[in-house]
Amino acid sequence: MTAVVREPLVLTPARPTGATAAVPRVAVRALAVVGRVLGGAVVLLIFLGPFLWMLSTSFQTAAEASSLPPTLWPAQFSFDNFVEAFRRVDFTHFAVNSVIVTGATVIGQIVLIVPAAYAFARHEFPGRATLFGIVLATMLIPGQLIFLPVFVMYAEAGLLNTHASLVLPFLASGFGLFMLRQRFMQVPDAILEAARLDNAGELRILWTIMLPMARPTIATVALLTFVGTWNNYFFPLVWTTTEAVRTLPLAVDRLVRVDEFAPNIAMAGNVLLIIPAIVVFFLTRRHIMNAFTYTGVK
Repeated sequence: MTAVVREPLVLTPARPTGATAAVPRVAVRALAVVGRVLGGAVVLLIFLGPFLWMLSTSFQTAAEASSLPPTLWPAQFSFDNFVEAFRRVDFTHFAVNSVIVTGATVIGQIVLIVPAAYAFARHEFPGRATLFGIVLATMLIPGQLIFLPVFVMYAEAGLLNTHASLVLPFLASGFGLFMLRQRFMQVPDAILEAARLDNAGELRILWTIMLPMARPTIATVALLTFVGTWNNYFFPLVWTTTEAVRTLPLAVDRLVRVDEFAPNIAMAGNVLLIIPAIVVFFLTRRHIMNAFTYTGVK
């Protein structure tokens, strides 16, 4: 009698149908969307949180600003803190100094680095690579390292407590020169050759061809220079000894150092300080986005 050997029964799971298979994919996509939204909200909160806290505190009373737990929203909006900030510190005097220093720095820097970037990008001359490497190396040197020699030089030249002492060191920008050089190098040689065949000189080429094409990059460099100079606290502090030419960041610092410290008034001063930078950013934001997106020459 022959024994019958039975093979073990193997159960194969049924493959999901089209509708059933689509459910996990939809769930994964939904989770990905939720994750991106939550991640964006966290990043937005990290960046906007301090600003919103400053703005809220600037409208609070002294009791609300010093209360524990903190007050997130003022009971009543009032501009008294801003009026008090102007009463405690001559904001107009410091604001005029900031406008002079920032305006002179932005204009002077653009006037200097535009022709320099054009020369580095479109002309051959001995030592070009070495000189450009030195320009890039200057970005590695922190300004706090050279402030003392510059202070001594200013003292010997009689430039202390002048607007020039806050403008001259920042007329050259390695980063701005680098950005403009890269933009000028993207201009096709055929356009420049056509202009030269029409007897256009270098200044005309720079003014009528290069500058219009580099307008977004120039706006970006100008904005970064504006924000950096407008918010500069360290150098106006160490290169001046009187309030004759000191700028707005030092005025806000005086609000913090007065005998009757009030965080709500100090925050009102900070709001006054950042308003011009925000306005300039919104005026130039389109150019900033275009500066980092090369779309070719139309």
